[in-house]
Amino acid sequence: MRYILLVHHSEQAFASLSETERNSLRQESVALTHQINARGQYLDASPLQPSDATTCVRVREGKRLVIDGPFAETREQLGGYFLIDAENLDQAIEIAGRIPGARIGTVEIRPLLELAGLPTREEIESARTARR
Repeated sequence: MRYILLVHHSEQAFASLSETERNSLRQESVALTHQINARGQYLDASPLQPSDATTCVRVREGKRLVIDGPFAETREQLGGYFLIDAENLDQAIEIAGRIPGARIGTVEIRPLLELAGLPTREEIESARTARR
């Protein structure tokens, strides 16, 4: 089953860390991706730009509204994600507990809903190749 591990943390707390500490957390995350990739569980991962780079889109009554900034005011912001393939929730929890961001925030684990008809990985790669 595929799971998305959403890494939430306070951007202020992250910014208050030294550059060395921030780089260390990032390097630990990169190392974790290689570890879970070696086990065949890695699908994708990435940190996100700060929430002030957010753009939200809403469509109401056929009209699109574009809003700058995060949708909700919260103490923690979405800082990144890991997309994994795990046998069960216990495996997803084990991986989430190894994400460095869990030490300064929260990792939300959500199973993906399998939806028939979505493009396959092969179709995605073919479309990317065609764009080049």
